[in-house]
Amino acid sequence: MPELRYNIATGDWTIFATERAKRPHDFIKPKETKLLPEYQENCPFCPGNESKSPIELFRIGDQAKWRVRCVPNLFGALSPKENLQRKISDIYISMGGFGQHEVIIENPKHNTCIALMNEPEVQDIIRAYKSRYLALRGIPGIETVIIFKNHGTGAGTSLEHPHSQVIAVPVITPQTKTRAVIAEDFYEKNGQCVYCRMVEEELKLKTRVVLETEHFVSFIPFASVMPFITWICPKRHCSSFGSIEEAEIVDLARNLRTVLQKLYYGLSNPDFNYTIRSYRAKDSGEEYLHWELCVIPRLTTPAGFELGTAMFVNTALPEESAEFLRKVSCS
Repeated sequence: MPELRYNIATGDWTIFATERAKRPHDFIKPKETKLLPEYQENCPFCPGNESKSPIELFRIGDQAKWRVRCVPNLFGALSPKENLQRKISDIYISMGGFGQHEVIIENPKHNTCIALMNEPEVQDIIRAYKSRYLALRGIPGIETVIIFKNHGTGAGTSLEHPHSQVIAVPVITPQTKTRAVIAEDFYEKNGQCVYCRMVEEELKLKTRVVLETEHFVSFIPFASVMPFITWICPKRHCSSFGSIEEAEIVDLARNLRTVLQKLYYGLSNPDFNYTIRSYRAKDSGEEYLHWELCVIPRLTTPAGFELGTAMFVNTALPEESAEFLRKVSCS
């Protein structure tokens, strides 16, 4: 029978269409393997081609042998040169396109991805995330910093070389605002952070847990809106990604890499997005806010019902999907 499930952290209702439910292996979409070179002459992100990208903002490693680089996005969605002044015309509000849009080049190799990197390489990526997060959230006028990755053309990437992006905006995004209101309401009623409560429950039940490491737990939410969506949540209550500690960086690298390996080997390297959802520096002491990293495999396409209602139909049960990923060997 079909079932509706409610996500207590996001306010989303999801329809689980059991009549047309798919088994986890049904989501495997074999791809034509495209062999890429380790270095590509016309790639602006490959070593030796640094002059083809904007002036470097940040680097891990020395100039001759860098491991991670950060540069402004050449075609940035926002610009630090724009102003913050709001314009009001009757009922309409606008403002200058102020903000920052950066690219984090994850690795010198053109033909790799996080699932195939070693743990120290993934640790460097997360250290770069933290460094740019702290730098951007300190800019006057910036309210939200979003770190995200697009993997594959179906997820919106246009360059093959492994990279992530960071966008800093002068507003609180609608999703951030909605989740904060829900989290505050849950805390007032229950005296506990909703994410801490979810982590506690998932670790007790185990059925939707994909991976547990020392500082993080990865699980497919009870009311996940799409197949195989995985949340990676810190066990330590913390609202801001900028507060991640070195031991947690090491552990997050292990957890994230393993989750992406399970998707890579278990679902034939699907296109995916991931994003780090965090809160403002001024909110860092709040007892009801909690940051997390969300991995979203692009296995289905939202259709008219989803676009018209913001309510999703999921054909994959979280419990079955989590069990499938747990059994995927990464060796």
